[in-house]
Amino acid sequence: MLPPLTAHAPPARGLFVAFEGGDGAGKSTQARLVAQALQGRGLRVVTTREPGGTTVGAAIREVLLHGEHVAPRAEALLFAADRAHHAATVVRPALAAGAVVLCDRFMDSSVAYQGAARGLAHAEVRQLSLWATEGLVPHLTVVLDVDAASAVARRGKEPDRLERESLDFHERVRAGFLALAEADPGRYLVLEATRPPRQLAEAVLAALEPQLAQVAADQGAAS
Repeated sequence: MLPPLTAHAPPARGLFVAFEGGDGAGKSTQARLVAQALQGRGLRVVTTREPGGTTVGAAIREVLLHGEHVAPRAEALLFAADRAHHAATVVRPALAAGAVVLCDRFMDSSVAYQGAARGLAHAEVRQLSLWATEGLVPHLTVVLDVDAASAVARRGKEPDRLERESLDFHERVRAGFLALAEADPGRYLVLEATRPPRQLAEAVLAALEPQLAQVAADQGAAS
């Protein structure tokens, strides 16, 4: 289990939320529903994803998810390369402008997939992401928890390279996410992913409520 990221504070401006969980957990659905709710309040929202939130990232995503076998260390480096470019060109500029950034996957996915599931050193995988993003961490990480067998039925009909891994692999991924949340509960919101999507979105919004007033004030002052 990794220690909390006590030396790394979230950005001073904007609001950065990462949605994490195994394949089929419903991360993109939650990002969409929360974005719609926040936009309904008049807030500026940027929704993005990893890998593939940039043109460079889209090329990396193709290799990672739709290519042939990728060695575990190469896989970790490719995810970190995508994250470095994504943080520098999308996430940090949006936060600096005071936006709410909702990201489908961030560095915890690397710790869970390449660390817990591939067997690489967890601390090294996380440090690679911290170096790539210059220490960027979310204000809140939402972990959508679902067991591997249930998640299979929630996925698309054509699984990608990582989705085709064994149930044991995906259970290790799940355990990796839960261990991260247990070690640093102040940064995480763990939700049962099989709950109705709108109930989940309401729970995320409730967790964000204390910070949304300041975000709205900052965005209003900047406009």
